[in-house]
Amino acid sequence: MSPYMARLRGRVGHELIVLPGVSACIFDQVGRVLLAHHADTGIWALPGGAVEPDEDPAAAVTREAREELGIVANLEGLIGVYGGPEFRVSYPNGDLVSYVTIVYACKAAGTPAAVDTSEVDEVRFVARLDGFPTARWLPPVHADAVRWWQRRSVAATRGT
Repeated sequence: MSPYMARLRGRVGHELIVLPGVSACIFDQVGRVLLAHHADTGIWALPGGAVEPDEDPAAAVTREAREELGIVANLEGLIGVYGGPEFRVSYPNGDLVSYVTIVYACKAAGTPAAVDTSEVDEVRFVARLDGFPTARWLPPVHADAVRWWQRRSVAATRGT
């Protein structure tokens, strides 16, 4: 937890807060998406997290990829901005957060590896989410990401 969040939580306790967030949808060469297994919850999700005060969202997504995976994530585009009930998180300590999340398409410079073992203990590129216990918000975001990749691939083959 960042010092900012610690101070905020010190004032509001576990009450619901709305936070800006970012997620890195990191693609490999064939369009598979990198998922991170979160050690504390046992679910798979995109790497990401909260945007800090005065932090540019694009800088936040690259910071999160570096912190969680030890890689540089090069931004390729914007997949979408998401919010709603699926983005409400109840953390194991009782903190409630409703995220408004910006999802960026990225490519990894280097090989992703879960380096923040307190948060992420495994990473894997996947084409489909079948059989993975995922965050509630991931299926519609993943579907949008696949469409983004397909549009990009079609445009590349046409030379546009």
